[in-house]
Amino acid sequence: MTPADLSLTVQHAVRRAVDDGALRVDVPPRVKVERARPGGTGEYASSVALTLARPAGRSALDVAGILRERLLESPGILAVDITGPGFLNFTLRRDAGGELVRAIRTAGPAYGQGDALAGTTVRFAEVTESRARVVVEVVLRLLRSQGADADFGGDERIHVRGGAYEPELLGADAGRWSLLRAAPQDRPLDGPPLLVQHERNSLFRVRYAHARVRRLLVNGTQLGIAPSYETDIHAPELLGVLGDHPVVLLSAARHRAPDRVARHLEATADALLAFQHTVLPLGDEKPSAAHRSRLALAEAAGTVLAGGLSLLGISAPDQI
Repeated sequence: MTPADLSLTVQHAVRRAVDDGALRVDVPPRVKVERARPGGTGEYASSVALTLARPAGRSALDVAGILRERLLESPGILAVDITGPGFLNFTLRRDAGGELVRAIRTAGPAYGQGDALAGTTVRFAEVTESRARVVVEVVLRLLRSQGADADFGGDERIHVRGGAYEPELLGADAGRWSLLRAAPQDRPLDGPPLLVQHERNSLFRVRYAHARVRRLLVNGTQLGIAPSYETDIHAPELLGVLGDHPVVLLSAARHRAPDRVARHLEATADALLAFQHTVLPLGDEKPSAAHRSRLALAEAAGTVLAGGLSLLGISAPDQI
């Protein structure tokens, strides 16, 4: 992980804290990191918590603690320590990309699921409004994916705006995306644009990105290239969003917010589509360890997309 990669990773942590509602600040366009001073903790340090403390209306130590929680699961970071009035100090991992890809390959589409909410019991009241039914169904799936005992039978309610909405008018996948991509307090997305195969269509981009991975794997086989992460690949955006996936799923479950999963899938798709052109050899280029590693990283991204779409009840086709 380079200093630029680390800067981007810390910026992502600030953005997640803002999305979670833990911090109310503007996400800085850039986060400064620098080598830790001799005798200090870790390899790099950042004063971002001190910078954000005043606009957040919190102490720098509080801000640092919020960011530390969101940085500990980031690929490439071994440890995060808080020193002095609120400095963040980082110890970096070696072979972080390989570790992340291996974790995704081992877990498959279940990557990001866990037992963080084990021992938590949630009971929802029965709902009849069509949008609420879809939202509650996915929230139950998210809660269970994190180990919670979640079902119907209590009086906790999901509050959504918008009257009756019929997903079947758009087809199951587009209908569900229109309901789930918008936050519960917002109106569903306009339906007809979700049926158009265009990059402005967020659902199309996510499903196309998954299909693109399947095609890369087929093309790789034809070239004699099998996915195998053997050398570090510089892809901070893609590695960052893949590493964020477990945190996003847990946050979506805790906040009963499927839209967080949908937005994260969009970010994953966008990072993958920007990366895909580097995966396989071009022209007279010979297959190498770098190509095998890039293909393994692309395969991991496809796995995350498929798993996330499955949690939303949306299909991930191999071809579009």
